[in-house]
Amino acid sequence: MGKALDSSGLCTPSEPIPVSDKQQGYDVDLTVQPPSAFKAIALTSVCTLSMLIVSVTTSSSQISLPVVGAELGIREDQLQWILSAYALSSGCLLIPFGRLADLYGRRMIFLVGCVFQGAFALGCGFANDLVTISVLRGFQGLGAAATIPASLGILAHAFPPGNARSLAFATFSAGQPLGAGLGFAIGGLLTEFARATWRSMYFVVAGLSVICIVGAVLLVERDHPSTEQDKRVDWLGVVLVTVGLTLVVFVLSDGEIAPRQWSTSYIIALLVVGVILTVAFFVWQWYLERPSVRQRHSRWTPPPLMKISLWCRGNGRFAAMQCIVFFLMCAFQSWTMWAVLYYESYQHYSPVLAMIRMLPMIPAGILCNVFIGLLVGKIPGVIIIAIGCLCTGIAGLLFAVINPAATYWAFGFPAAVLTVIGADFVFAGGSLFIAKLAFPHEQSLAGGLFQTMAQLGTAFGLSITTIVFDRVRARESLIYGVVIDSEGSNAPREAQLHAYQAAQWTVLGFGALASLIAVVFLRGVGVVGGPHKPNPSEDDKSENEKTMTTAVEV
Repeated sequence: MGKALDSSGLCTPSEPIPVSDKQQGYDVDLTVQPPSAFKAIALTSVCTLSMLIVSVTTSSSQISLPVVGAELGIREDQLQWILSAYALSSGCLLIPFGRLADLYGRRMIFLVGCVFQGAFALGCGFANDLVTISVLRGFQGLGAAATIPASLGILAHAFPPGNARSLAFATFSAGQPLGAGLGFAIGGLLTEFARATWRSMYFVVAGLSVICIVGAVLLVERDHPSTEQDKRVDWLGVVLVTVGLTLVVFVLSDGEIAPRQWSTSYIIALLVVGVILTVAFFVWQWYLERPSVRQRHSRWTPPPLMKISLWCRGNGRFAAMQCIVFFLMCAFQSWTMWAVLYYESYQHYSPVLAMIRMLPMIPAGILCNVFIGLLVGKIPGVIIIAIGCLCTGIAGLLFAVINPAATYWAFGFPAAVLTVIGADFVFAGGSLFIAKLAFPHEQSLAGGLFQTMAQLGTAFGLSITTIVFDRVRARESLIYGVVIDSEGSNAPREAQLHAYQAAQWTVLGFGALASLIAVVFLRGVGVVGGPHKPNPSEDDKSENEKTMTTAVEV
């Protein structure tokens, strides 16, 4: 079957597959039959649980950091490695694992990811020093890198375009903010009241992973063999993108706490090397995708790990969606971190009291999931995504003007509700949009790329807001005649408040920028859920004619 572009720029089954894909054996009937109601619920539940586990382990680790530092004697400026090690591995290996899932089976990659997630979470529960727990967290992140793209591929292949697919993707996407809320809740309770304190949460994650493994073995069917004739993996591309992104994310995570901050020699060197390797990856993928190269079947010309043309799908809207999720996650994860630190470090609340103030994220996420599932096939995608991004930005605005003496219901509660709207709307709508633009053999890869941009956005947002926080705190402290120490523990209370507010102003900027990109580049995209309605526009017809002409020429 082929694919065409409808008036929204989305793929529909009426146009011949581009010649480069035909030559690799993709022109086959890949019609998807709807699963039974039981099967649909079971598959969606297993995949959503995997996303929830990823989010739970992140937020629960975040809220327990002060206790971990006190128990293991870890300096405050080094605690971030417990979070960064997981983000490095999970964010930088999503693309390779997405490709492997498309090639060798999403079920197998999903199971491998669940095993890694559970086994190394269990190991973290017994760690007694920073190096051990950071290394184990890095290996645990491999599980997230495997399960997320595999889950997206499983859902995309199990559900044909329609309302059922919209609901499945909305439910899966809800696992992100719901997991964050549950992680804060359970993590805060266990850290304060459980005998094993912060270690308990890692044991819970290991148990959830076992449930996910059992569910996948019983409910997820084995994949059909890949239709690609050339199943080789571009291992050079894997090395380039993994090392390049790892170095970039490392610099973003470590730049502000390095000995001389961003002017530290190794920070500058690693940033340069990381950018060069990442650019080299894109150049290498462009080279491998060229028709003249694809015709030469040699050991040095495997299929590209990620086609550069993928970014141009939907008249460039695929690339726009990647930018949107990047800046949205800059805002969402930064708001979450600075809100928790505001409650615990500025207001001096216990983990449980801080957790209680984050609890509205859970019911808000459930309501957003219901809304998306029912209406994503009826409301234009640009409205859903733009409003979602703006809501997360407004959550930052509320904390940017927060009055510490005011009631929680004036600032904290509405912010906790609004920030989830952005995450739910963008992840659900964006995942559906990406799934429609990707060919059947690209579903896990496209989903992995979407999640990679989300992880990079998280690292970038935390880095930028940390810079803003540190600079404002130091400047404001000088106004009060205080030179702060390396950890900023002696900063005046007023200077701390202004620093927290400045970080949240930055969150507002990220959310507003994501919303602006949606309004400008997703105009006319139509609904992103529901069944396809082929109605090619003149621009898309012209594009189709070019594709057919290319096929004849080759």
